[in-house]
Amino acid sequence: MRSPQSPVLSISGLVKDVGPLPSLDGKMLRVVSGVSLLAERGQVTALLGANGAGKTTTLECAQGLQKRSGGSISLLGHDPAAAGAALRSRVGVMLQDGGLPPSARPIPLLRHIAGLYARPWPVDELVQRLGIDTFSRTTVRRLSGGQKQRLALAAALIGRPEVLFLDEPSAGLDPQSRQLVFDLISELRDAGMGIILTTHLMDDAQRLADYVYIIDGGRNVAEGTVQELLQRAPGVEAGTEHIRTLVFEAPPGLDLSAVLPAGIDVTEARAGSYCVTGALAPQHLAALAAWWEAHDIMPGSMSLQARSLEDVFLDISGKDIR
Repeated sequence: MRSPQSPVLSISGLVKDVGPLPSLDGKMLRVVSGVSLLAERGQVTALLGANGAGKTTTLECAQGLQKRSGGSISLLGHDPAAAGAALRSRVGVMLQDGGLPPSARPIPLLRHIAGLYARPWPVDELVQRLGIDTFSRTTVRRLSGGQKQRLALAAALIGRPEVLFLDEPSAGLDPQSRQLVFDLISELRDAGMGIILTTHLMDDAQRLADYVYIIDGGRNVAEGTVQELLQRAPGVEAGTEHIRTLVFEAPPGLDLSAVLPAGIDVTEARAGSYCVTGALAPQHLAALAAWWEAHDIMPGSMSLQARSLEDVFLDISGKDIR
């Protein structure tokens, strides 16, 4: 559900052209074409898209790092293209490549950044919370990818921002660090911070996001809560039932068309391996089990899987490599 509060970020009809490009005979290339979105306080808003979909460009325009070609953007009630220090001090940005000085050491760097703010987050608290003390004597250039991510997150948070942009926040993190970062993101959201993130890891988005926008070809193609998107499937009308997939092994060549109703799809991916997809309910499983019993069939294996956000994303954006 969208909040009645003023959003921390509002984008309407965003257009971004780059060029002119020699490869296009001097013409401009449109990389974002009419993207619109809202991000609320106290929510995690995820922006998903394949490589080149336009999501990073969209957020860089929202942060004022790129100049838009058209449309409107309001960040905490202001146009980021004309932002001054007062607005930027209210916004935290964590870039995927870190943007950190390679010769700096973590704690002196964080203390320097803290000195730029009137009411910074205590450095020692962030250092301990994100486990930065374990690599505090190492220069940035020698940090692992996951260590750089944790340091970049600390640098983005140290000014106590009202809105936080995260680009691939769990990239390179080991399972323990990933859980640590997820817990912190959840706490910040519950404390009222507006968080906007991009990620290629669909399970991260499914776990963290309150609202999701999917961008493809520089434009919005789907949006909704994770629950709403999970109920979306080709040929299945969204409702209150979850889309699930049942996979089982049985003798090849079975005809299940009379066993399950319309809207429940059955395919035999390979001989003897069946995939049943749709808004599966207990009565459908009972009917299938009764049919097995009547035909003296005992499945060799069986698994029931909930539809994932990655399934939705692939349905919308396609499975071809970009």
